[in-house]
Amino acid sequence: MTANVADDVLGRFSRHQHDTYERVRKGSLNPETVMRAVQQVIDVNPLERVWKTITLGTGLRTADDFRRALQSGGFRIGNWGNDILGKPAFKAATEKTEVDLVNVSVAELGFKDGATRADIYKRALELSLELCPNEVGPQLRLQYKDQPKGEWLLIAMEPIAVSHGNLIVFNVDHNVDGLWLFGYNGKPGRFWLGPDRWVFSRRK
Repeated sequence: MTANVADDVLGRFSRHQHDTYERVRKGSLNPETVMRAVQQVIDVNPLERVWKTITLGTGLRTADDFRRALQSGGFRIGNWGNDILGKPAFKAATEKTEVDLVNVSVAELGFKDGATRADIYKRALELSLELCPNEVGPQLRLQYKDQPKGEWLLIAMEPIAVSHGNLIVFNVDHNVDGLWLFGYNGKPGRFWLGPDRWVFSRRK
């Protein structure tokens, strides 16, 4: 395999698989075997691909439990994210359970020019995705320490009303100020662009 071809393969895969392709470059892995694996990943519908599996019910039960865990982990919390953590509608699982998450753009759901939050949810449910338990927001923040800078992800969940009434969903963000758990506008009519990305759970 030439260096140029190896670089092309490398660019298609996540950073977690770079070590495999370094071995290809050095000749310790069969390039044909690796290319078959590449093709299998490329061919998978993004709506069917598990992006990340996280654990709920880790023993954190109250809003203050999550706030302390986030603070001790070096994460930051926005005002709206902090607000909905403390609302009665926010629930944490009482037992450990794993949730498979799917990370899709609005365009990948079929709305290349964008769509409202209501239409995004409707289409995702029609395609056998599910809304996330709202605990996914803070748990994903805690368990996604290597989030790339510049990435921000909306959590597809039942919105929670903040103190002044606005409907809010969690947003997991890595910006110039660090790793954040934010809350963002979750109104049904809020319009989202094609590149905006939502995290749904995968139906078992």
